[in-house]
Amino acid sequence: MDKTVGNFTFHETSIKGVYRIEVKRFGDERGYFMETYKKSDFDEAGLKYNFIQDNQSKSKKGVLRGLHLQKQFPQAKLVRCIEGEVFDVCVDLRKGSPTFGKYECSILSAEKGNQFMIPKGFAHGFLVLSESATFCYKVDELYHPEDEVGIAYNDEDLNVEWPLEFEPILSEKDKKQKSFKEVIKLL
Repeated sequence: MDKTVGNFTFHETSIKGVYRIEVKRFGDERGYFMETYKKSDFDEAGLKYNFIQDNQSKSKKGVLRGLHLQKQFPQAKLVRCIEGEVFDVCVDLRKGSPTFGKYECSILSAEKGNQFMIPKGFAHGFLVLSESATFCYKVDELYHPEDEVGIAYNDEDLNVEWPLEFEPILSEKDKKQKSFKEVIKLL
């Protein structure tokens, strides 16, 4: 079910708690203005989060970051792309969820100004589609590096359909990520 509150339209996905969010822009010949987050509107839409930190990264085309999650300190994330375009993915790892092991994806772009709401209990990652991309996200829990675990982007059990034109550029950490089956034993 879609719900519009203020300048945000919240689109439910096939996974409970994951939303694609359209943001209304106000523009003229000078440029545009848009709200990117308004707590009262998100609360009214049922997305009640206490975001405590904003993060930002810049990556070149072909960089794939993820799929990352924290085990004991899971993070809800409100993600968006403020420059360029990314293919964003979240995987449901909530124990007992009817969509456990399923994923949702969304193309996020600066041009559209759209966002993706990912609740706690999900692995998350993205692939840069444009020449470069600046990616921003709010989190409701601090980063705990010792608590982080990751799933290989190309895990056969998840079978994420990344729009890859060539081998992605991975960090050393992401080159060594575990399989889905290995990670769920750690949760």
